[in-house]
Amino acid sequence: MITTPAVLHLSHNIKRALLTGISLGIISILAYIIIVIVTTPQLPASFAIKAAFSINPLIIYGTAIGVGANTFISSYSKGIGCRVDKKRKGMLGVSSGSTALSAFFSFFSLVPLGCCGSWLLVLSYLPTVFGSGLSVSLIQYSKSLSYIGLIIVLGFAGISAFKLRPELKNQRRQQQNWIDEPNIDKTKKERPALE
Repeated sequence: MITTPAVLHLSHNIKRALLTGISLGIISILAYIIIVIVTTPQLPASFAIKAAFSINPLIIYGTAIGVGANTFISSYSKGIGCRVDKKRKGMLGVSSGSTALSAFFSFFSLVPLGCCGSWLLVLSYLPTVFGSGLSVSLIQYSKSLSYIGLIIVLGFAGISAFKLRPELKNQRRQQQNWIDEPNIDKTKKERPALE
């Protein structure tokens, strides 16, 4: 006898949150690619994109996953009436800032390949803003700094998911109490107390 696997039924809220998360994850990859192309006018776009994906695949895909996961959790929690990110305000949150920093530092690692040549202009201003010692450190450790930013992005997704679990349990408990209440009242009416 052949059995068919159970079809997974997702609520409208989960589908909408998934779509939003996946969309923003894809948009973050596209934004990264566009920045690489725009800041590399001297090289063909195909070479610049290939170089970016060969040097920074973990940053590109990890950032997309982090952005998508954070967006999914935020959107899903709003849809069910609870907010796990009350202290973070939209695009100004720590997660968004670390996403931008991770991407920013990862562009520096592409400069030796001839990609993102426009970032050389940014690099040339670093000593006037940060001092030469810090500037050299930022350039030398750009890869490590971009990974730290990525870890922060993924860490915030994990923290948000961890915060969402008790909220979901609490809502399930409230729903169960709401379902059980009419049954208790109905039982009392059917069996009146003996006097």
